[in-house]
Formats: sequence, C-alpha cells, structure tokens
Amino acid sequence: MARTPEVLFVCVHNAGRSQMAAALLQHYSLGRIAVRSAGSEPAEKVNPAAAAALAEWGLDITAEVPSKLSTEDVEASDVVITMGCGDTCPVFPGKRYLDWPLEDPAGQGVDAVRPIRDEIDRRVRGLVAEILDA
Repeated sequence: MARTPEVLFVCVHNAGRSQMAAALLQHYSLGRIAVRSAGSEPAEKVNPAAAAALAEWGLDITAEVPSKLSTEDVEASDVVITMGCGDTCPVFPGKRYLDWPLEDPAGQGVDAVRPIRDEIDRRVRGLVAEILDA
C-alpha cells in the first residue's frame, strides 16, 4: 500500500491563511493527503473573518486551534508551504518547500478575506492535482 503524502501549511499565527489552506486541502483531497498547519507564534483562536469566508463554502474551521510549529511537523511532511508571512521552517533534505505570497487576513473583514480565500483555493486545487496525479 502506498504511503499517504503529507502537507504542512505554515504561517506565523496559524489563524488565517494556513487554516484556510489546510481546510481546503482536506476537503479536496478526500483523505488522500494528510494535512497539518502550524505557526511559530500561534494565535489563541482562528481568525473569525477567515472562518466566515470558508463558512460561505460550507467549511467550518471554528473548532480548529492554532498550533505551534515543531521540527517534527516539518520532518513528517513531504511538502512544506509557507504563506508569504516570513515564517521560517527547519530545512530537511528531500522535502519540498514552497512559499505562497498571500495577503494577511489579520484585522480584515470577510469582504477583504474572500479574495485571499479564492487565491488559496486556486493554489490548493493545483497542489491536489499535482500530488495525486504524480
């Protein structure tokens, strides 16, 4: 049986971009990709505007809890994606590292977060196709 590929989304607070990306990847991969998200300075809760933007598509991230980035998270992942937030990850040979330069949804309303959600959605769809069709 083939091993399930693992993807880690990293953003400083793990409250907006990385949470949206993780939820979308879980949704589109239907369990065929293991998904994690973390941050170097996790917030206390998920960004409410990010949660509202995903709720418009029927995805609920309100129960998610931002988590601290660990070396083990990076080591276990096949693909590590930073969200344009300047966070850095430990580098391990054989891992694929990507940076998606995305606007920060912190402090913004849902109207401003929708385009960020849409861009994450576009990138996640491409990632799913790339990983599962490889």
